[in-house]
Amino acid sequence: MSLEKPATPSTSVAAPFPPYADVETSSDDYARRFAGASGEFLLGVQTRLLLELAAPFPGATVLDVGGGHAQTAAPLAEAGYDVTVVGSRESCRVRIDRLRTARPVRFRVGDLLALPFEANSFEVAIAFRLLTHVEAWQRLVAELTRVARRAVILDYPELASVNLLTTQLFGLKRRIEPSTRPYTCYRRREVEAALAASGFDRFTARPEFFAPMVLHRVLNSGRASRVIESAARGAGLTSKLGSPVILRAEAVAVPVAG
Repeated sequence: MSLEKPATPSTSVAAPFPPYADVETSSDDYARRFAGASGEFLLGVQTRLLLELAAPFPGATVLDVGGGHAQTAAPLAEAGYDVTVVGSRESCRVRIDRLRTARPVRFRVGDLLALPFEANSFEVAIAFRLLTHVEAWQRLVAELTRVARRAVILDYPELASVNLLTTQLFGLKRRIEPSTRPYTCYRRREVEAALAASGFDRFTARPEFFAPMVLHRVLNSGRASRVIESAARGAGLTSKLGSPVILRAEAVAVPVAG
């Protein structure tokens, strides 16, 4: 599976570091992929599982890496978390600036592979819609674990799922969704190994969907999506073959806050 290269800057002004996939995922055009009944269903499942995995750390400081899409910053802030989003371009703040949440969400521009924060600066670091599009993904994982004191939560497309057919079906998916970009799928063990290498384990995984997300978008029916996913979850298919997977890893030894 090919890896997406960093996006081409939309401006000719030189930058100290390259832009990453968050430039596109922070856009209104990308947000439209989650509009309508299907989008409401997809984001609803993601939000429920994210808040479940974040629940052991109520009110924690959270660094949302590449989170300009606001899909994770908004529900976390509403739930009382202290959220900072870091994006690779100033343009990635547009959707964050529009938020009117119970707690304000801060934004910072920085290199996502060399985060502009000291070690252990946040209790939790998260990254959604990012790992699959970053070529140096192990470096991203290392940065998440460096800045997080207690836990890392990230999502990734699981290879042990319908994604096994990604190569064969990618052309069809692109015909349905022309904005679809190449992406990389992973096996859980390799993502867990990268986290464990930085002292994070005690893994908890929550697969999101059995059916491909593109199918839910084509159906655009919250009721149909709920029926499909409820049946798959009840049959144990989602736990074995679900994707994307939201994975939480906790620090083996929690540093004492300074």
